[in-house]
Amino acid sequence: MKKTLFLVMDMMNDLVAEDGFSKATYGVQVKQRGVLENTAAAIAAARAAGAQVGFVRVGFSADYRECPPASPIFSGARTNGIFQLGTWGTEVHPALAPQPQDFDVVKHRVSPFYATSLEAILRTNGIERLVLCGVSTNGVVHSGAREAHDRDYEVVILEDCCAGVTADEHSHAIACLGRYAGIVNSREFLWSS
Repeated sequence: MKKTLFLVMDMMNDLVAEDGFSKATYGVQVKQRGVLENTAAAIAAARAAGAQVGFVRVGFSADYRECPPASPIFSGARTNGIFQLGTWGTEVHPALAPQPQDFDVVKHRVSPFYATSLEAILRTNGIERLVLCGVSTNGVVHSGAREAHDRDYEVVILEDCCAGVTADEHSHAIACLGRYAGIVNSREFLWSS
């Protein structure tokens, strides 16, 4: 098996919990698509095959010092009191049960690579392939897949473990991502390959 890291990205309570801040947007799509159940099963399959697992979370200090005020995506974080590190909202959803050996990458922008420990983790562990999933498909998944591609990693996206704000956003992102990554259903992916 290729040295693989399964990155579960932005599956935090603020975004995916039924009672989280984004319950009326991402929460709806996550539930309709069965994203949490699919991702939990994919994590179990990855671990059983010997792949490493990592979680990427977006978050900011209590005073939001890392939060870019001009960002259309993050400008509302401070106003709405979301994405604050150390709170329930930035914890990985409990259905996905992070384990002590899993990597925890905290980011302050859309990309899981920008100013994070991810590249060092990949190089230190000899990772050859990144398997990605997350919320949102057109945000962190799109950004992560393109950057991983340009850093010469093999990239696979588990389509049924991703969601956008709308079904259209998700499907458009997946259509674009097929140029940079393999797009598969989590139940069909062979972790041992």
